[in-house]
Amino acid sequence: MCVTVREWSLKCTMHHLFFIPLTTTLHISYVALNFRSMSDKQNDCLPEDPTWPELKLSHCMYTQTVRDIHAVIENEWDSVKLSACQTAAGRALWKHVINDPFAEILAGETYLRSLFEKMMKDRLNKAREISGVILAVRTLWFDSKIEAALDSFGGGETQVVLLGAGMDTRAYRLGCLKDCSVIEVDLPEVLEVKATLLHSAMSSKIEHCQDVILAKSLTRVAADLTHIDWLARLQSSGFVPDKNTIWVLEGILYYLSQSKAMDVLKIIADSCAITRTVLLADFMNKASTTLSSSTYQFYSDWPEDLLPPLGFSDVKLTQIGDPDAHFGLLHDPMNLFNKLRSLSRSIQTDPENGAPCRRLYLVQASGSPI
Repeated sequence: MCVTVREWSLKCTMHHLFFIPLTTTLHISYVALNFRSMSDKQNDCLPEDPTWPELKLSHCMYTQTVRDIHAVIENEWDSVKLSACQTAAGRALWKHVINDPFAEILAGETYLRSLFEKMMKDRLNKAREISGVILAVRTLWFDSKIEAALDSFGGGETQVVLLGAGMDTRAYRLGCLKDCSVIEVDLPEVLEVKATLLHSAMSSKIEHCQDVILAKSLTRVAADLTHIDWLARLQSSGFVPDKNTIWVLEGILYYLSQSKAMDVLKIIADSCAITRTVLLADFMNKASTTLSSSTYQFYSDWPEDLLPPLGFSDVKLTQIGDPDAHFGLLHDPMNLFNKLRSLSRSIQTDPENGAPCRRLYLVQASGSPI
């Protein structure tokens, strides 16, 4: 269950990860969305007093197929997998800045209503932050950095690999991916559920959906990052090691153990010696892992020091509320994120109230052959 952003429970903003080994690669049929330019989207500002519409769910949410699927999700998925639906709910309810028509059906009614109630309560209480804003900012940051990375490559075909893709729909909604081969990696049951829900959405003719994706191609690969064969599965599914690659690790690393997370980062860093490589990832600091010591494991208080020794030549770190991670959504100068930014990153507890300084770092790292 999501909590308010002031409590900053990242449970309502993080993607899930996967821990089941698989044996299959799924190649799927595709759809596309009418998409407003990302460069326009990242310059959008949220009005000082936005009008949050009444929650009205589309008719396809009430079909028996969709209801049955989400019943299974709620009864059988663990909290890590469920966070994929929570993330989709955030994108659906922040639709005034995130264009993701599929997010609603991927989230499911339970998580949509839960987050919507929190958002309404925050507005009534004139909260400094509205629930889900951290997820909206994070989504827009990743979107904008993907587009910027592609621009930096100067054209040509690029691979975009989303590890722990969950309910992500960037292949359907980002026009900047038109020359890209997109590869989504996740657990088989997650990929199968996602494909079924997308098919239901297309069959119901949800507004703004067409018959082709915006990316050049999309492949879904079943793999487990905690197993050493995940890269081999990726390569056997069409991943080309010497092709320019953007690696997207959104809401993934902190679910891994320290050793497994470092293994993933090292594998990606090794590609810097082969081809132009960009890593986009979010990192928790140590204090953030106290939200759930049984769920969150990997952390780094200083990602900009962690990554260069692995092979990345350029590392840039952003905090929520920084100029490139604001998007006009954080108006109150006294909101939690601005308060954290005003404190030295070496400070682990708030000197005013003794609360842990829980930070989420958005990190872009890159490298290329010398």
